[in-house]
Amino acid sequence: MKLIGHLILNLLWFYGLKINFCPDELVVMSLEFKKIYLLLGSNLGNRQLLLKNAIDLIDQKVGDVFAQSAVYETAAWGKTDQPGFLNVAIGVQTKLTPLEVLDSVLQIETKLGRVREEKWGSRLIDIDIIFYEDEVIQITDRLIIPHPEMQYRKFVLQPLSDIASDFVHPVTQQNIAQMLSHLSDTLAVKKLTS
Repeated sequence: MKLIGHLILNLLWFYGLKINFCPDELVVMSLEFKKIYLLLGSNLGNRQLLLKNAIDLIDQKVGDVFAQSAVYETAAWGKTDQPGFLNVAIGVQTKLTPLEVLDSVLQIETKLGRVREEKWGSRLIDIDIIFYEDEVIQITDRLIIPHPEMQYRKFVLQPLSDIASDFVHPVTQQNIAQMLSHLSDTLAVKKLTS
């Protein structure tokens, strides 16, 4: 019986289906690519190089980067007595689950030298998951998608508008361009590259 089970799993895998075992049921999930959007930021060290290295690692570990915004220089948000940030938004096609994406980007941050000392403090690299398709996900406070504050932050919306202006936020039901046009955040956000 065990051999038959393995054969069925291998056949499902071969045909592009993945099995997730849950305590109460067997869930079959497609291995289709998912479009996700990430925001990267850096305000320490060689910021441009850190962003480039992070994007390269995301391309290797998370999935194919299919879109990249301009790089924006932004004033620090939340904790303002620190250097300004460089921010860039990217679109990625991935087969990873949301938790696998989170674990991967946290590993990339660590590899690039990030140490978490204080909320909103200076950092070599920061990688936030903004959207995972149009899904609404909350796994305790560890993972909330869409990013719960993104619709209030110009430094998120401005880069995102470069690559996903028509993307509709699954909760607010507004696209990125609409959210940006109604934004009250006056934080300085300046485009550096196209």
